[in-house]
Amino acid sequence: MASVTRPSRAAVALLVTAVVAVLAAVAAGVLRPWAAPVAEVQQASAEQSVITPATIRLPDQPRVLVFGDSWTYGSAATPIHRGYAYVLAELLGGTTVVDGGRGSGYLRPGIDRPDFATRIAALDPTADYDLIVIQGSINDRHSPAQGYPTAVNAAWDELVRIYPDAPVVVLGPAPQVLPVEPATARIDRDLASLAADRQWWYISPIRDQWITPENYATVIDTSELGRDHPSVAGHAYLAQRLAEALHEITDPVTSVEASDGEAAEPVAPALP
Repeated sequence: MASVTRPSRAAVALLVTAVVAVLAAVAAGVLRPWAAPVAEVQQASAEQSVITPATIRLPDQPRVLVFGDSWTYGSAATPIHRGYAYVLAELLGGTTVVDGGRGSGYLRPGIDRPDFATRIAALDPTADYDLIVIQGSINDRHSPAQGYPTAVNAAWDELVRIYPDAPVVVLGPAPQVLPVEPATARIDRDLASLAADRQWWYISPIRDQWITPENYATVIDTSELGRDHPSVAGHAYLAQRLAEALHEITDPVTSVEASDGEAAEPVAPALP
């Protein structure tokens, strides 16, 4: 695993440039207006009220574990520390510990690391995290749907066993191609439902249309080197969208507390 802390002003300037490039690419298109991620669960009876996960309390300079597949690893980012999970630390003003496994998923072992549950079982139980973000994965789209919920729950159960006090946010798969593949859409629905069962926040790049026909060419590197992973600008854009989504579900009290401390570094402009 790798960790990254709050960057210099020069590093933030590079992030701003990358995000501006993505925004310029979609200027002629229409992005879906930003909305807070919805993680409400409709109960069996229509008369019952929905259940909304509790807001997350984050300290100033939070320590966040970002766990996932090759997107979390930083594939196609040059250098790799410009991957979205690393850039997220800059936007949160804290530290991210990045644990990405290329090609891995809940059912599928990766190129050089095992499946999610096996990797989670090997995490450091002495580590202390203010938040855990578990991302992906599209890598299970070629595996049978049967058994998928069981594999996801087994991985999540292990995560809770190791870190019982850390809030967990599930970041669903983002499309590497458009239109979204049916199997990827199915994974998105399954993860949303399973997260709702636990009253965990679920952030869906598919539902919230983070990647659209208008910005696809800038966000995704389709070259032989990129192999349909986010470009450097794409990683910066995804980090910005994730940071905004996390802000929407963070207790405003903690935001007030953080504002009393050191002034934050300037970050990339908000998305439309």
